[in-house]
This record gives sequence, C-alpha cells and structure tokens, in this order.
Amino acid sequence: MYNSFFGLKQTPFDLTPDPACFISTPAHDEALATLYYGVRQHKGFILVTGEVGTGKTVLLRYLLQLLHDSPDVAYSYVFNTHLNDFDFLQYLISDFGISTAGKTKSDLLIALAAFLTHRGARNLTTVLVIDEAHDLSEDLLEEIRLLSNIETSRDKLLQILLIGQPELEAKLDSVGLRQLKQRIALRARLRELSPAETERYISRRLEIAGADSQRSPIFPTDTVAAVYRYSHGIPRLINTICENALISAFAKHISPVTPDIIDAVAMEFRLDNMPTPESQTLEARSSKTAYASMELTKFFRNAR
Repeated sequence: MYNSFFGLKQTPFDLTPDPACFISTPAHDEALATLYYGVRQHKGFILVTGEVGTGKTVLLRYLLQLLHDSPDVAYSYVFNTHLNDFDFLQYLISDFGISTAGKTKSDLLIALAAFLTHRGARNLTTVLVIDEAHDLSEDLLEEIRLLSNIETSRDKLLQILLIGQPELEAKLDSVGLRQLKQRIALRARLRELSPAETERYISRRLEIAGADSQRSPIFPTDTVAAVYRYSHGIPRLINTICENALISAFAKHISPVTPDIIDAVAMEFRLDNMPTPESQTLEARSSKTAYASMELTKFFRNAR
C-alpha cells in the first residue's frame, strides 16, 4: 500500500525467503561458496550454522536455485526435521521420485543405495539438504551418518548439507556423535551484519524493489544507524523494522523515514529490550559447556 508513495514497484522487506533477495556479504558469500564447492567436489558432509534470522534459509534457497539449473544434480530438500528415522527415510526417497509404497526400512535403504550407485556410475551428483538441522534428534543424526556409508572407494555418492542454528554444533560435540563430527569436511558460519553491511543490505533491498537511486534515500544514514542499533545486524529483524517503518511513515505522510519512526517501531516490537548477539553467544557457550559436561558424565558412567 505504501509502494507508490515511496516510488517502489514491490514490497522491499518481505520476510519470505525469496532467493531473488539474496544479498551478498563476505560471510554469506563464503557460506555459499562452501556449500557449492562441497557439492560439486563431492565432499560428503557440509555444515553451515548461524543464529536465528541471519539468512540461512534465503542462502539455502539461492543455492537450490543454482543446483536446480544444473541438469546433473538431483536433490532432496528436508525442511521438517521432527520425523522419526523411517518417516525421514520415506520423505527423502520419495523426494528423489522413488516409490515408497509398501516398503520396509530395509527395502527403502536398498532402493536408495541402488539409486545412488546408478547415479554415481553416470558421474551425476545427488544431494540431501536438511534445513533446521539443529532440531534433528541424535538418533536421526546417526541414521543420516550411516547413509554416508553408501559410497565407492573413490567417491561419496550422497552429499549431505546440514544447515542449522549454533545448537547443532553443540550436538555434534556430544560423545555419541563424534563419528559424524569427524566426517564433516567443510564448515561455514553466518554472522550478523556490520553497520556498513546493514546500510548496503537496506539499500540493495530497496533497489531490488525499484527504488530510484537518483532520489533522496528512503532510509537516510541516521535512520539506518537506528535500524542497526535495534536489529544488531540480524537480517530478519532489519526486514521487520524497515517494513513497519515504511507503513508508519506512509500513514503519517513522512518521507524519508526518520529515526523517530524507527524508535517507535522498536518500542512496539519490544526490540529495545532484546539481548545483544554478544550476550546470546555467551549464553550459548555456557549451554554448550553444560551439555558437553553432561554427555561426558553419561559416557563415563556407562563405561564403568
């Protein structure tokens, strides 16, 4: 509703993970290169982690778009990780176009092995992409590790991408998953945007939406600084703040967007009380240490 007021052709700050809105930053470019290289070079397990809202799913959708345009690549994209091992296997195999009707778990594994072997013999690439991987149970992560055993003496037939929040790294540090951790060939970590990257992010999203670069900026430098102060450089929060700021500015017939409007949006969404990424990192490290300690205690107790 505000597009014409600001001279835009489309909404610039939608929360949907549209790959057309993938914004290049050093961290995102590194993660994308890690994923693409790992898939193309058949590295096996590849891990990408990042805090909530740092753009993992947009990155993944952009990668899948690249892979979709490659005729030699077939992939299964798993986004619901609250599955038991049998349901997970059924979903994975059906996503590759293999019938699962009436098949036992052994039948499914045999069918998957035959599918991967056939594709490997033709030098084709097969990828399993798992979003929200931090929600996978340890048992299911171990089942996924076992799928990587379907390989030849020279090549890994299934490339497995694990995308999740930093809690996934804590899980992989557990004693029970040490074999999986050792198999991860490549890692990358998404981080929050810097102030300069935040300004470029906002500018690029507006440009994609059709903003006229010859006009005065919709979000001046001091307004962008306010957005960064409340968002801490987290892309999802940047989108939320900017979207609501545009609505508020349109309602008040104010252009460009002022820092006062950003302050009001932040208060409405209670972002002025949001913990900083630094404090969240300290809390995560504390939880990670406690988790590892618990796992070691469990290990030594069972070893007696």
